[in-house]
Amino acid sequence: MSEPVAPVNLADKLSLFSELWSQKKVAVLNGYEVKLAKLKGEFVWHTHEDTDELFLVISGRLTIQLRGADVVLEPGELFVVPRGVEHCPMADEETAILLFEPTGTLNTGDAGGPMTKAAELLG
Repeated sequence: MSEPVAPVNLADKLSLFSELWSQKKVAVLNGYEVKLAKLKGEFVWHTHEDTDELFLVISGRLTIQLRGADVVLEPGELFVVPRGVEHCPMADEETAILLFEPTGTLNTGDAGGPMTKAAELLG
């Protein structure tokens, strides 16, 4: 049985939630999750030892702090944090992003703590 073919409208999906720092899964591709999130403030410093992490800014402005340098992303720009590189996302204004990473990747990587959340499926 084939699944229905329907595009994912990112603006529509983003309108369905307001919670910050909570990843919402909108698609799965070859064992990878495509996730949306809204960010504001500073996250936690963490590392993903086994996987790279792709950040794509949809709206707002995202700073990915790295030890020794910051990467600033505007809408339409993406950056891949290589596996094993410690980083800390930060947004001064509410920022909408798309993430692409292997299924089951924890948002806080090796840091754990109260901000750790599994990605939720967004209908």
